[in-house]
Amino acid sequence: MSTHNQPENSMPLIAHLTELRTRLMRCVVTVLLIFAGLFYFAQDIYALVAAPLRTYLPEGATMIATGVASPFLTPFKLTLMVSVFLSVPVILYQIWGFIAPGLYKHEKRIAVPLLISSVALFYAGMAFAYFVVFPIMFGFFASVTPQGVEMMTDIGQYLDFVLTLFFAFGVAFEIPIATFLLVWVGLVDVATLRKSRPYVVVGCFVVGMVLTPPDILSQTLLAIPMWFLFEVGVLFGSIIQREREEKAAAEENQAPTDDEQSPPVQP
Repeated sequence: MSTHNQPENSMPLIAHLTELRTRLMRCVVTVLLIFAGLFYFAQDIYALVAAPLRTYLPEGATMIATGVASPFLTPFKLTLMVSVFLSVPVILYQIWGFIAPGLYKHEKRIAVPLLISSVALFYAGMAFAYFVVFPIMFGFFASVTPQGVEMMTDIGQYLDFVLTLFFAFGVAFEIPIATFLLVWVGLVDVATLRKSRPYVVVGCFVVGMVLTPPDILSQTLLAIPMWFLFEVGVLFGSIIQREREEKAAAEENQAPTDDEQSPPVQP
């Protein structure tokens, strides 16, 4: 009997837990090693992340630290988060190594490209936020500052703000992966997704309203890419669905008919 579609092996529960602990430790060690290498540059990293806002500060204005320990803790927190973001490929690789033995071969063929695409899209979402959204958003904020009010942002509040946006755009750029998976596992078909397009558009703006600051500009800058990425997911989902239908049709055509399966009648 062929076993090419079966998981490779099975492990007892204790072995699974031991392997899980080992892989979690590898993830933690990776984050700590990257953090140790970046900590010396913590102030420079914060200056880089703060550059989009500092560009639009009025002449002579600076960012401020309202907390006693903020000048140290804020760059420390940012460096730790950067270490986690940079460790994402290793973390996903460890997740893949843990679940791979339990996957079917056809699942493995699709899982590796999905993992790579997920990492690339997450980083692309963060890059989009930094290079496109931040300059437009902070330029807008600076332009609408009331007269007589000096724009001086607290470094801790700024960090929380940009980390939220980094995470929001990183997750939002995973929409093609989520859409593709819904079609691939058969939870929904492409026709249903296309019929749901008006609701998806409204949902994108609702998510943009929840995840971004309360201004229409930042909401739109998140909603429109989400809509576009949904369409990309639908496109790839239609490709995989068409391939599946063609394969099913080919197998049906190759299946023997009832007459072919029946033994010849003896005279």
